[in-house]
Parts: sequence; C-alpha cells; structure tokens
Amino acid sequence: MTKDVIALTKKMPDPLSVLAGLLSGGPDLLVGAEGEGAVVQLCDPRGRPLVSVEAPLLVQVRGEAERLLGAQEPEVPYWWTEARATTGVKEAEELAGTFAARIATLVGGTAWPPQTGWSLAVVKTDGMTVAPAPAAAQPAVDVLTDKVAVVIQDRPVVAMTAWLSDAFSAAANAGLGLQIVTPAGTRLSPAVRNSLPGWPSRWVVQDERDGYYDGLTGAVLQWSNGLFVTVESPEATPEDPRTPLAASFQEGLAEQRDTGERQLAISFRAVHPADDRLVLGGAVEAVWREITGEPPAGWGTEEPANLPWSLRQLTDVAYERAPEPTWFVVVGTPERPGLATVRVTRTKAGVEEDVTLVLGYGPGEHMPTDAVVAAAEALATRHDLQSMLVQIRRARRDLSVPPRFEGPGVPYAFALGAEEVREMPGDRARRTPLSEAPRELGPKTRPALYYPFRGDPSDLSGWQEFESLMRHLKGS
Repeated sequence: MTKDVIALTKKMPDPLSVLAGLLSGGPDLLVGAEGEGAVVQLCDPRGRPLVSVEAPLLVQVRGEAERLLGAQEPEVPYWWTEARATTGVKEAEELAGTFAARIATLVGGTAWPPQTGWSLAVVKTDGMTVAPAPAAAQPAVDVLTDKVAVVIQDRPVVAMTAWLSDAFSAAANAGLGLQIVTPAGTRLSPAVRNSLPGWPSRWVVQDERDGYYDGLTGAVLQWSNGLFVTVESPEATPEDPRTPLAASFQEGLAEQRDTGERQLAISFRAVHPADDRLVLGGAVEAVWREITGEPPAGWGTEEPANLPWSLRQLTDVAYERAPEPTWFVVVGTPERPGLATVRVTRTKAGVEEDVTLVLGYGPGEHMPTDAVVAAAEALATRHDLQSMLVQIRRARRDLSVPPRFEGPGVPYAFALGAEEVREMPGDRARRTPLSEAPRELGPKTRPALYYPFRGDPSDLSGWQEFESLMRHLKGS
C-alpha cells in the first residue's frame, strides 16, 4: 500500500468523523498534534508518530485531483484530506488507508488510491515498531542522515504538497540536501522540478535493472555514506569522470520521437518599487491573459492549488509573510494546462517577483507564439520588467516531468527591461551580434528591448545565439 492516502469529500470532515478515523487503529494509539494543530498524528504508546494527517484543505480549483492523482474528483469545491504513514511499518500504511476510507465513508466521498476504500477494518497494532525519532519528527522525511533528508513518494505525480514543502524548508534550514525517491512510473510536478536545489539534492528513481538512477540526468546511483551518489564507470578518470546511464533512461533517449506535444516556457523577473499600494501577481496574470486569453484559474502556497485566482488575496499573504520570501503556485484549467511558480522577495532594490510559467499544447493545437511580444510589452510597460526568457520545448502537454530524457528548451525570445537598457553604455543593447535587430517596447524615450531567436525546438543552435547575446550585453 502507498505511504500517502487522500480522502476527497464534499463535506469537511467534522471532529467526530475525524476521531472515528483516528481510533481505527484501536485504543492503544494516542492522538497528538504538531504544527500548531495543522498536523494530527497517531502515535504509539511512546509518543512516536505512526500516521500524520494534514488539516483538510478546501479545493476550489477544478482539475487538481486529476492533474496530481489521475483521480476523478468531486465537483468543486471539495475537501482534500491527506495522511502519510511512517515508512517501513506495514500496519501504519494499513492504518492510514483505513483512516482515509473511514473519512470517505462517514462524510461522503472517495479515497485515493482506489484500493484504499476496500478496507474499513481495525488494524492490529501489537508489536508495532516505528521510524527513528529524528526521521519521524518531520512527517515527510523517511530517512535522515548528516548529509541529506530522503523522502519516499509513491504517487502518480510528486507535487509540492504541504508535506514536501516542509521537508524542503527543514532540509535547507539544516544545511542538508533533499533526495526524493520514487517508483519508475512516477513523474514530478513542474513546481517540484523548479524547486529542487542542486547537488546533493536529486530525484532518485527505483529501477529493476540498475537499482537506482537520477530521473533528470539518467546517471546510475547507489547509496553510499548516507546519501545517493553517482556510480563511477570503470573507465572513469579524474579528467573524465564518466557515469553510466541507466538502461531505462537510455531507452527513453533512443525512443524519443516527436509526438507533437509542446511546452511554451516563460521565465521573467519583475522588480517593483516598495510601496504599500503594490498589488502582486499582476505580472503573471498579464502574461497569462496575453498568451491564453484568460486569467489563471487558481493559486496556492502548495499543491494542490486550492484558491480561485485573486490578486488581492495573493498580495495579502505575501504582506503577512514579509520580510520572509513567499512562494506561490499558479495553475490553469484542464483545457489549457498551465503552471507557474512565483517567488516574492523583499530586497534592497524593492519587491522582486521571480516567475517561471509553462503552458502545454498537444498535437494540432496552435501555440500562440505571436502573443509573446504583447506579453513582453505588458511586462515592460506596466509591471517593472527586468528580464524575460521564452523557450519552446518538445515535452508533455500535461507539464509533468517523466523520469526519462526530454530535450532541452530552445530560446524563442529574450527581453530586457527599460531600466536595464538605460544602464547599458552607448548602443550596446541595440547593436548586437544577432542577425535581427531588437524590437523596442514601450515609450520611445525609455524603451525596453525584445530580441527574437529562431525558436525551432529541433535546432539547438539557438542557445549559441543566446549565449552570444548574453556575452555581448555583459561586455565580455
């Protein structure tokens, strides 16, 4: 049974139904609370957690259960109640499943994974053991060493849930890497992929032939000295540290074909003057509207994104958390898959919004690249653009990241904000090594500049043009 179970219900689980679920393990279990009551835990008599249950989340955004679980969801709004069992304890996993099944039965709804709903029996707990206390202290962490925190996820899509977000924060605060271990069929949400820091953090995929491999690079891995590390090839030398690629990853590389699916990726930074009247989120909404013709569907501080799109609510959350940074996820509709991550940071320059937006298109669907210029102009004239990079990729329409080779994006356009253009000496920003002159955006007296590239995902030479432009703009 999976370690994560979820109840999707039309009604909020009330205290009596939650209590009935918690007591499904028998009277020898105790109930505790962590995170100021946001996480309820079933503990053994020694006080160590067996099952941790998140506070129910009201989801008001259509399509999130389908996107993250492949599950048929109730009509919005509905309640998402998630439980996680202590790894390696069979009874704890059964207990989590029984909890979710009882919640779904008592208040009406369904449990995920589907087989969870088959068991309503009391789970025997005699002789049960639990994870060591340091690992159990953080519900999402399964193994904790002096180098990394390891999280085991067995779900269709690893999302930036409250569990995983807490694990990211805890690992960063402790100076540790975060390694996410999944079965071969699991994919990553772009929100997790964009947030995964560099080494020693990595995505570890279990594999029948090679044991483990890195889901993003294909490098074969092994557990050594408290973390997953790459396996060195027998032919490796200090000058040429070769790493064998997993056969599954290589097969994906060999079998890669053009399915007609595409992603339009737009990354930009906006730097706003610090002002009490500043409304955040307008930049990502402006780009979303220009590209899709409609605003985002929803947002949240975790996945699933649970709140209908609201600039005012998003701004209020960022102000409440200031001066600490705030991270948001923004999503589109099932009809037009889209996901953006937004990081709001207070700096000496003002309030910075770092945004990575990806939109998915299937075979035969028109990718509106002609709207990119308008999106850049909206950012440059109304939202304090600093810089923007647009890429086109051969990748999945649903935006999820599979554990196999996917070709890199190819630059389609780059834009430089008006203030950055003004600070460039002479005509450096306008006279570039590119074959096509940049396009001016905004007022003639203080324009931003838009640099187009070829944008052909089958032609990686666009990166050479981009690097040439970057070297020129930096004066190197």
